[in-house]
Amino acid sequence: MGDGPQVTRWGGRPRGVVDVEHGGRPADALAAPGPGARLRAARLALWAVAAILAIRQLAVVLTTPSGQRLTDLETWVGPEGVLHVNGSLYDSTRFTGTPFAGLVLKPLTRAAEQALGWGWTFGTLLLVVALGLVAARALPRPVGRRTALLAAPVAISLLMVSLPVRSTLWLGQTSVIPVLLVLLGCLTVRGERTSGVLVGLAAALQPTVLLFAPLLWFTGRRRAAPVAAATFAGGTLLAWAAMPGDSRTYWVHHMAGVGLGGSADALANQSLHGALLRLGLSGPLEITLFLLLGAAVALLALRRAVGYARDGQLLLAVAVTGCAAVAVSPTSWQHQLLWVLLAMVGRVGTRAADRTVWPVAVVLVTTLPATMMLPNTPVMYPLRDNLVLLAALAAATAVPFLSRTSPYYDAPVPTEYARQVPARLRHVPLLPFLRRSLTRPNLLLELLLIRVTYAAYQQVRLAATGSGDEAARETAEHHGRLVLHAERFLHIDVEHAVNHAVVQVGWLRAFLDFYYESFHFVVPLTVLAVLYRRRPVDYRWARTSLGFTTLLALIGFWLFPLAPPRLMPGLGFVDTVHGAQDLANPDYGAMTEITNQYAAMPSLHFGWSLWCGLVIALLAPRWWMKALGLLHPLLTLTAIVATANHWVLDAVGGALVVGGGLAVGYALIGPRGIAADTGEVGRPPGQRQPRKREQPVTSG
Repeated sequence: MGDGPQVTRWGGRPRGVVDVEHGGRPADALAAPGPGARLRAARLALWAVAAILAIRQLAVVLTTPSGQRLTDLETWVGPEGVLHVNGSLYDSTRFTGTPFAGLVLKPLTRAAEQALGWGWTFGTLLLVVALGLVAARALPRPVGRRTALLAAPVAISLLMVSLPVRSTLWLGQTSVIPVLLVLLGCLTVRGERTSGVLVGLAAALQPTVLLFAPLLWFTGRRRAAPVAAATFAGGTLLAWAAMPGDSRTYWVHHMAGVGLGGSADALANQSLHGALLRLGLSGPLEITLFLLLGAAVALLALRRAVGYARDGQLLLAVAVTGCAAVAVSPTSWQHQLLWVLLAMVGRVGTRAADRTVWPVAVVLVTTLPATMMLPNTPVMYPLRDNLVLLAALAAATAVPFLSRTSPYYDAPVPTEYARQVPARLRHVPLLPFLRRSLTRPNLLLELLLIRVTYAAYQQVRLAATGSGDEAARETAEHHGRLVLHAERFLHIDVEHAVNHAVVQVGWLRAFLDFYYESFHFVVPLTVLAVLYRRRPVDYRWARTSLGFTTLLALIGFWLFPLAPPRLMPGLGFVDTVHGAQDLANPDYGAMTEITNQYAAMPSLHFGWSLWCGLVIALLAPRWWMKALGLLHPLLTLTAIVATANHWVLDAVGGALVVGGGLAVGYALIGPRGIAADTGEVGRPPGQRQPRKREQPVTSG
């Protein structure tokens, strides 16, 4: 067998793998002292979160009226039991499982419909919990105390909020079972024969899982691999003998399930076959290309998975193989994509600052709709429509996961942090662990978070009394009259006069319309880009304060829906940007479909522009740059009033949320420490000293 630990046998607890996982140390050497009070509290809190998420998923499914929940399961239920239906299992095309899956489900006796729903949903939740526990225990050894205590509740929580699990619960599907069987067979059970049986049963339920048989073979489990293949063949043949018509329908007519549950080119089919069909390919060319690409992906993924298994990263090897199974399957529906979430266990990047990019990207892809990840523009459709597939392909073939032999695996390049600047208030910062990094954050992670945050902002803004119904309209118009009365009392009701004065000057009207529509996004993004490139420390606090400003504005939209002047009937305002509106129609045309017409207080047009002006005035090195920065909010204020899109008091509200955003950032993170960062802010021009880098504090 050779000297040193043997890493060709994996799964269960073979002696060689245990040696590799524990770095050659006996298991007792890993015993850690009991967790501290904070760690215990964090663990309890995470378990509470996992329990709340599970209860919520159970409640969402079971409180939905019959016919709208467990839609796949209810189509499988016949008068005598589950799948006891007349004719073929696939007559309705709603049952997407293999004939073997139908054979397994048929003996289940139908109870009352409500009891079946409770049992099925609760049983699925238990399977998800078991899946999370197995995955948490399979993390590469040695595992730190914090990771060992927190991994299980974190894994279960992520599974509960993932789209595959939510889809499985909503549809009443069985797709958690193959994943759990594979994890048990590859990572938990001891005997190779038992391991092979579990993997074979999983393949009988989801055929492309048979990719795990060669993985078992090439990693030294020579007995498990043929047992897995034989179990798959036996289950398939048994189903063929019991249900020859259904088996012929599935394997021949539908080509291993193609077209069941939806057309193969539907967006929900995140496989290579579905992607090629969506790109316009069809016929023999598409089939040939799919087979060639599928074979290449499978071979490359298996090679990588074998390497990770021999490296002791068994869970990552399983995830990589599962991602390949997703890609090469003729159809991979949303509820079958759990393998992609498992791939987040791989470590990527040599810098500590880069370690979160891959897991965050995987969690976002498997948790949020693709429309929140990428802009809704035609040029992005090929990426958006295949986002989960691209993540699976990346995990299977391209992402450079670190080997455990890499010096950066356990000790990445640490992040440099600035020393905390003393605050005037005693308890500031409230979150001292959020220190100011001296290096740029990862650009990909920033773009992901900015995009997702903005998409969430759009959704919340649209939902904040943006339905356009009669009650919402009356409330918003009532608030509009209140604002107008307040402005008249303060003698600042200049909107009507400014609006009609600008309408009379064509070039001024065109300029202000253009300024209102364009600069709202261009200037903040430009400021953020310049700060990211030139002043990364200032970028972080500026970005954070902008985020808090937007969050406070969303609260305002919810609490005080307000009709802008252009949507107030009887006041005679001219909507210079959008054209004439039918104020008798509560929907206000197609505009309501893309934005909330009553999200006017506070004005984020003015708030974001004021944020830009303050940041530029504070950080710009030249006086004329500061002047241009301060000119931007003045022009924005003129534009929002002249175009009848906001009241003057809306701008006051925008200024308040900007101040609130800066205050929240200060309270949580502490003072910015301008002089400490640059060594020159506050000195008159011409008296600047050479810039000195602040003494960093390194941390992994």
